Amino acid sequence: MREVILVGLNYRTAPVEIRERISFPEEDLDRYLKALQGLPSLAEGFILSTCNRVEICAAARDPEKGVDEIKDFLALQHRLPLSEFKDTLYVLQGEELVRHIFRVAASLDSMVVGEPQILGQIKRAYRTAHAARTTGTLLNKLLHKAFSVAKRVRTETGIGNRAVSVSFVAVELAKRIFARLEGREALIVGAGEMCELAAQHLVREGVQRILVTNRTWERAMELAERFHGEAIPFSELPNALLRADIVISSTGSPDFIVKREEVSDIIRKRKNSPLFFIDIAVPRDIDPQVNTIDNVYLYDIDDLQEVAEANIKDRQHEARRAEAIVAMEVEKFCSWYQSLEVVPTIVSLQDKMEKMREKELGKTLSALPQLSAKERRAMEALSQAIINKILHGPITQLKKTSRNSEGEAYVDVVKKLFQLDEE
Repeated sequence: MREVILVGLNYRTAPVEIRERISFPEEDLDRYLKALQGLPSLAEGFILSTCNRVEICAAARDPEKGVDEIKDFLALQHRLPLSEFKDTLYVLQGEELVRHIFRVAASLDSMVVGEPQILGQIKRAYRTAHAARTTGTLLNKLLHKAFSVAKRVRTETGIGNRAVSVSFVAVELAKRIFARLEGREALIVGAGEMCELAAQHLVREGVQRILVTNRTWERAMELAERFHGEAIPFSELPNALLRADIVISSTGSPDFIVKREEVSDIIRKRKNSPLFFIDIAVPRDIDPQVNTIDNVYLYDIDDLQEVAEANIKDRQHEARRAEAIVAMEVEKFCSWYQSLEVVPTIVSLQDKMEKMREKELGKTLSALPQLSAKERRAMEALSQAIINKILHGPITQLKKTSRNSEGEAYVDVVKKLFQLDEE
């Protein structure tokens, strides 16, 4: 029987310097998924890669070998020695894995508990995997159930009532620097979901003007128009930095798009007017060395955790209710999973007994040609009743134990007693 395994790292186990080197670009995910499915021990595969976590979930024919293959896969695909990130990885199986997946989908494992973005990210990653045909019965069931659990948590608790997200936390940090954001100009670098959310929060806090730049001019225009702002050509980024007080950046660039030398020159032209950077991209967009420049403040995504923890306190009560929902759903899923082996065993047992019944009944009836049709039906009913009585106890016990840890042991005993593996 295949077993689901998970190998991953997240913001708790690995700093951003590691996460950005292990991340998978969304546009190349299809290629990575197919490479993953090619591993000998894996039958199904799914990759979740966000700014806060990289996790590979798979249905493995051999769980132990599968874990080693996934670790080597991460090292090979990112051209990194495994020794550089091995200690940041966690490995999950069984009930622990199911609970983890459900908690991640319900945003109970997020840096900001209750943020809604993670569910959308998981759904997009799942759609990519499903389209690439790298998911099957086990992962499809697991992920669909995770979506259902997340919906229950959102519907039955108040965990998402306050608009808290990484983008929201970024704006909270800006308020720490400037106290008030009214009259300030903010530059958004990138036009994805994170940037759009940041722009929403900035406008709500009274920022005077939103500037938007992006490699794709049409997307920059679209986002700027939505917030009555101004689109800036990406080539004009240095000039935009002269105007902005706050810069929030989240692009998919593999290299720094803002470097220390540029910012050093810009801050002189600004006559040392403070410049506040929030880099929420993974890999990072802004050279960490800009933080060494006077009157320049840089926060990356890991720095957001401090503010996030303050917001988490407001959601603890609702999170406890959400955890109870997750626990209930984990139990249901694990019962279904454990039954996967019990059901085929029951079917095999019934089939074997039925074949034996038909064979022996046929012998008896052929030796008694004088029996009437009514007597033959009676013999048929009698033989079926005997088989049902014999099987009632074993089948009842198998169904009962499929819901607990004894299920596998009972399956093995029944297979051996009735020699089902020989069929």
